[in-house]
Amino acid sequence: MDYKEAGVNIEEGYRAVEKYRNLAGETLGELRGAVLNGIGSFAGMLSLKDLIAGTGSAPGMEDPVLVSGADGVGTKLDIAFRMNRYDTVGIDCVAMCVNDILCHGARPLFFLDYLACGKLNAETAAALVTGVAAGCRESGCVLLGGETAEMPGFYSEGTYDMAGFALGIVDRKNIVDGRAIREGDALVGMASSGPHSNGYSLIRRIIPNLNEDFQGMPIGSALLEPTRLYIRPVRALMEQIPLHGMAHITGGGFYENIPRMFSPPGAFDALIKDGAWDIPQIFIRIAAGAGDLALPGTAGTEPAEKEKARGTMQKDGAAGHRAVFDGPVHRLLFNTFNMGIGFVIAVDPGDVPRTLDFLNDQGYPAWEIGAVERGTGKVRFVP
Repeated sequence: MDYKEAGVNIEEGYRAVEKYRNLAGETLGELRGAVLNGIGSFAGMLSLKDLIAGTGSAPGMEDPVLVSGADGVGTKLDIAFRMNRYDTVGIDCVAMCVNDILCHGARPLFFLDYLACGKLNAETAAALVTGVAAGCRESGCVLLGGETAEMPGFYSEGTYDMAGFALGIVDRKNIVDGRAIREGDALVGMASSGPHSNGYSLIRRIIPNLNEDFQGMPIGSALLEPTRLYIRPVRALMEQIPLHGMAHITGGGFYENIPRMFSPPGAFDALIKDGAWDIPQIFIRIAAGAGDLALPGTAGTEPAEKEKARGTMQKDGAAGHRAVFDGPVHRLLFNTFNMGIGFVIAVDPGDVPRTLDFLNDQGYPAWEIGAVERGTGKVRFVP
């Protein structure tokens, strides 16, 4: 028995790497002069000296600090497999990492991806990495390397897992770590593009039929909308307005992620204004379709009445969050999903109008969604 008979096709791996090489080359951008080698080496190399002094991408840094992050796509991958669409989840993989390091003011330099499967198909793997390359280009970072692991008997055939690792840089004096946050600061929320890459273990139970019609498309397609990348607009905003803190709304939703921007931990509470933004219909559908969630005012009612309540949610879900979702449902939704807000920024109240105007002009809808007050690190929803 040889390696191929054991389930590992080395030749297919070679084919995949060749496809990756071209995709990675398309991500070099302004960092081209600092990258010392390409895909296929044992490791990727990037010159910090050339980066800071030669390429103009990070000029004049007094005290460069490296910032790293790692994340994965999670069970959203299952939606991609079932929809036979692989070109978007790579964007998710990049976004989940680079949006995290953005929270500290860093710009991403390079990205490494890890792809594991039961049986490698070079076309499928290349489609996944196509999304990675697209996310890197949009974020201004280089796809510097990665790993593809074929693991027969460990992963089932047709199943892929994907994770990523990002490295960024920021001048120490420009680090955003929440120490500038003060009581009375405003919280600005930037629109998400959907559930991003969180809550899909629950979504897959709530919505088993991915071909269900949703606003004229299969709902599975809507669920594959990739995570929004916030790098370019937020970094541009940083050049104009002091940002006191930032939070990427990922797993754990509002309740777990917004307090992570506070320093010291637990020093403040976030007061979120109920109804300050329109909840996207995909989240209304998720809430309405959860069979084990009690719809407001429907306890003990007939199925027809529950359908009427669902219709009310679909129509009026943006009017007032707590008026539509009762206590347990509200807590579950905002502790699991981003509910339409993918990134939150703390700014001085006087900077809110300029912040909103700038982000909206850049094509990133944003709202003033709340404020900061002294507290114990909680998130509270207020009228």
